[in-house]
Amino acid sequence: MSKKLVFVHGSGGTGLVWKFQTDHFTDSVAVTLPGRPDGKQLETIKEATNWLKALVDQEGWRDIVLIGHSLGGGIALQYALDYPDDLKSIISVGSGARLRVHPDTLAEMEGMLDNPDEFAATMIERYQKVEPSFAAELRAKGAETGPAPFYYDLLACDKFDVIGRLGEIQTPTHCIVGTEDVMTPPKYSEFLCDRITNASMTVVDGGTHFVFAEYPAQVNQAITKFLDNLASP
Repeated sequence: MSKKLVFVHGSGGTGLVWKFQTDHFTDSVAVTLPGRPDGKQLETIKEATNWLKALVDQEGWRDIVLIGHSLGGGIALQYALDYPDDLKSIISVGSGARLRVHPDTLAEMEGMLDNPDEFAATMIERYQKVEPSFAAELRAKGAETGPAPFYYDLLACDKFDVIGRLGEIQTPTHCIVGTEDVMTPPKYSEFLCDRITNASMTVVDGGTHFVFAEYPAQVNQAITKFLDNLASP
């Protein structure tokens, strides 16, 4: 059976953010985590991983390439630790083994829970390097989703730490990161590559935390090259 590419979004996001990837890769899927709006908001990356495992079993997906951004990258790492037999490989995009969030950011986001209009206004500053029409679509989706998923996803990130377990991961791993990613800078991906067996890395010049939406051709090429190398004897 051919491999199945499964994309997982970052904090506050939905599967929409992977549009340039799901359009490019046939038979791929971008999941949307619960709580936006359907389903119960998950409180930890471990819970999100278990939710994804249940979905994988329900859909009968096998030989999965699990590709996660930020929070989603944490889910990919946790999945590789908990359910490695499901996986062909994992790809971490702008993520890391520990995803601490500054207390001021958490406090600011908590304050927006009762003020969704203020949160919607913050969308204006997001996706500055993304193609304008798609950026507008992402901003509208973010405003519609609201502050709660973003806040609780950030809390889940802040609790996440698998640094001490990276040596257990045997699943082939690739890391993709932009040079201008200030949220999960390249050193996070370098650390993963240093600690995980069979790990490799692509750095995209000029990319920020949303490198995959800003430079989709380069990111899609990096994913393709990694998967082609896996398939080579």
